Amino acid sequence: MLEIIKGYYAYFFLVAVFCIGLFGMMVKRNLMKKVMGMSMVQSAVILFWIVSAFKDGATVTVLDPARAVEDADLYLNPLPHTLMLTAIVVAVVTLGVSFALLIVIYRRYRTLEEPLLLEKMQ
Repeated sequence: MLEIIKGYYAYFFLVAVFCIGLFGMMVKRNLMKKVMGMSMVQSAVILFWIVSAFKDGATVTVLDPARAVEDADLYLNPLPHTLMLTAIVVAVVTLGVSFALLIVIYRRYRTLEEPLLLEKMQ
């Protein structure tokens, strides 16, 4: 059991961060806390993909004369890293738009609490 925890501690940590973010999005009533939870979920998913693409002892995908070309296990797959770079850009844009919307909501209704906001909107 201890060997499983040692080998997969990063995954356990990322599942915990994902669950905390999901809890924040679903249970909290403050819109700022919901946005923070969304950011935690996005970060956990991005880090999960990056951690899962790691290979111990592998190198970047540049032809190395000291390593054989036929042995693909000696090289990292660049696709997950490039996809997560795009996901990071999307996450930053989503966070920026969310903060802009929160500023507009607060200026108009003077609250970020969901029950009060729904009450004021009716």
